[in-house]
Amino acid sequence: MTVMKIKFIDRKTGKIITETPPGEGYLKLLYNNPFGKMALLPLVKRKFLSSWYGKLMNKPNSINKINSFVRELQIDMSEAERPSEDYISFNDFFYRKLKPDARPIEEGFISPGDGKMLAFKNISDIHNFFIKGRKFTLEEFLDNKELATKHKDDSLIILRLAPNDYHRYHFPYDGTPSEVTKIKGRYFSVSPYALATNFTKVFCENKREYCTLKTHDKGDIIIAPVGATMVGSIIETYTPNIEVKKGDEMGYFAFGGSTIVLLVNSSKITIDEDILTNTKNKMETFVKMGERIGN
Repeated sequence: MTVMKIKFIDRKTGKIITETPPGEGYLKLLYNNPFGKMALLPLVKRKFLSSWYGKLMNKPNSINKINSFVRELQIDMSEAERPSEDYISFNDFFYRKLKPDARPIEEGFISPGDGKMLAFKNISDIHNFFIKGRKFTLEEFLDNKELATKHKDDSLIILRLAPNDYHRYHFPYDGTPSEVTKIKGRYFSVSPYALATNFTKVFCENKREYCTLKTHDKGDIIIAPVGATMVGSIIETYTPNIEVKKGDEMGYFAFGGSTIVLLVNSSKITIDEDILTNTKNKMETFVKMGERIGN
């Protein structure tokens, strides 16, 4: 079995870090092993398994998983509003809120969450990065031909949240968000193992939803949370058609890895060069919610 090294750049330190995602052996089996593909893939992408596991993580006895999860993944609980012992279930802990000063909101266009980021100046650049599988199309991703045409020359940003990351997501700029459009789908993993071999399948077949954030000076921004294996649900917490400030909470993911996709007007928002360069070098960049990623 081929061992896939997952490396990313910590933006604050500039260091290259090798990631070992939770369930690494399971994911390798699922995406690299022919038997795993046959036996497990049809099962894990189905909604019932994710929903079933999500319900388990809501049960009171699931709190027994919290301390080992914090310890093994080195989660900094000093950032959280509540200590580990104050949660009533694992999911309650998983989508924990942070203290108000834990994520300063910087100038410019900010990251909507914590995670590893890839950014493409133009959507067409994706084809040079993910060369395997069928071609990614915006129409398929948004399930809307008119909207896809409007955003066809946009920049595209992918923020991948690992299970140890903060799992609430926020608005990256001031504006007025629309109601959410939900697209039914499956639950492929958003692990790098899955993205490397099934990029289009993950983003065009997974359950996802999106809203349009109308801004005063940056055009319309599409914000699209994407579900994944073992994510029981995507929960929106904002009120549509009411103006929001940059950094206001938009929603959260229940247990599992997840992704947020942003589409921004490339003539009005310039993504920071270090993130674009890292992406060209096939490296993700670790960022935190509130951190400037463009202007």
